[in-house]
Amino acid sequence: MRNMLIALLAALLSLPTLAAAANSPALEAQTIIQRSVEANQRDWKAAPRYDFTERDRAADGSTRTYREVMILGSPYERLLEINGEPISSEQQAAEVRKLEHAIAARSKESPEQREKRLADYEKSRKRNHLLMEQLAVAFHFRLTGEQMLDGHWVYVLQATPRPDYQPPNIEAEVLTGMEGKLWIDEDTFQWVKVQARVIRPVSIAGFLARVLPGTQFLLEKKPVTEGIWLPCHFAMRSSARVLFFFSRHSQADETYFDYEPSKKEEALLLLMHRGRR
Repeated sequence: MRNMLIALLAALLSLPTLAAAANSPALEAQTIIQRSVEANQRDWKAAPRYDFTERDRAADGSTRTYREVMILGSPYERLLEINGEPISSEQQAAEVRKLEHAIAARSKESPEQREKRLADYEKSRKRNHLLMEQLAVAFHFRLTGEQMLDGHWVYVLQATPRPDYQPPNIEAEVLTGMEGKLWIDEDTFQWVKVQARVIRPVSIAGFLARVLPGTQFLLEKKPVTEGIWLPCHFAMRSSARVLFFFSRHSQADETYFDYEPSKKEEALLLLMHRGRR
């Protein structure tokens, strides 16, 4: 579920080039978007090289904190805390055993098994890339001003859907009913903040399900190293109607921090064993 949500927001964050327009504000917006595409592409390619900590907040205010690490080409989540408190020593030991099992299992995979696991992981990333390409023709962009945000001078841009856009698949359907606002760092052309919301019902599975107005997304990014910015906060409130009479409401609130280059499996196990002594 988390990966699906992040995939959707990552798509919204990576708005590609805008078709040329006749007035100077639009041309300025085009230049900003073009530069931001280059920055976001670097981030997208670099993301699998980093481990990080993720804290998920539920609707009732409870939290669970995980460490997400890369193991032989795909991510693995290890539970660290519940409601801000470290898990018990017994739970920590269980988490170490689960990690050991995951490393051992992935190390013994057949070529076919490994190929399938990596393909499943890359599937969502490729989905993001497709949506990036579609955003080039799905939205109009307009520069509305500049401001200071989180210590960065940013360009503020408005994105509105193009009425003539024809999505190529079901996944891209959601773009037809969304609008957004973007805050782009003036020095690096990185995305400091993005907000998006559904402004009209959008079919996402033919006639079986529709995303309803009021669905909102928020994503914020921060620098983790020179030239690379990665997500630090993602929030979503969604509403959908299934079969025209059954409504579903969901939400997510996730923060990401403590990014560092991914460790080798052997080094990860050594650190885990030291941590449970």
